Amino acid sequence: LFFLVLSTASVVAAGYIINNFYDSEKDLINRPQKTMLDRFVSQRTKLSVYFILNLMGIFFASYVSFRAVVFFSIYIFVIWFYSHRLKKILFVNNLVASVLTITPFFAVFVYYKNFETVIFVHATFLYLIIVMRELVKDLENMKGDLVQGYRTIPIVYGERLSKSLLTGLAVLSSVPVYLLIRFFEIGRMDIFFYGVFFLLFIFLLILYFSKAKWQYLLLHNLLKFIIVAGVFSILLIDIEALLSRVF
Repeated sequence: LFFLVLSTASVVAAGYIINNFYDSEKDLINRPQKTMLDRFVSQRTKLSVYFILNLMGIFFASYVSFRAVVFFSIYIFVIWFYSHRLKKILFVNNLVASVLTITPFFAVFVYYKNFETVIFVHATFLYLIIVMRELVKDLENMKGDLVQGYRTIPIVYGERLSKSLLTGLAVLSSVPVYLLIRFFEIGRMDIFFYGVFFLLFIFLLILYFSKAKWQYLLLHNLLKFIIVAGVFSILLIDIEALLSRVF
């Protein structure tokens, strides 16, 4: 399990770097402050670190099994192909990015052949939130995407339709939240999901009035908070057992 986690962390970090590598020109427009920091790191250095991290990921995977090596090799290729080609294709960019984001988190469950229904319901919730985040990012980065020739939903169909899609996705994502609270044993993690209902309501409220880049950035950060909080809230499933080990 330890080497599986190390391998996952390595290839995810490498994926972030290659994505940043191909987005460098777009970020000059969308995130000039971030690009100023990136100037201290050359594109050549980014590529070198990218290859090193991928090699580390495959090395760690080799301690797990041959299947793990094949899985992470395919994952590395798909991330590169997405960053290099698929990112500019309408609809494909959002869907593939969301799948690539969620895949490492559930690789452990798949490897250990844990196919419980609760995991798939949780994965559905996380996937919908990530799709929402990708669409909000497209709204936030419209200026740079337009200049660089990206065919995103906001550019092709406009902000109004994009906001309608986000509203639908927010409502849809509340379905697995309800199912997890109502039908599954999730311990104290239900506190997080009750909080999600409230945060999704706040999200829709801000979305309705959003027009400026900073407002979309706020929505983006709200969704990132839900994702990160969701990862840590897994500890609440059996908080009593965790506390007994600590104390």
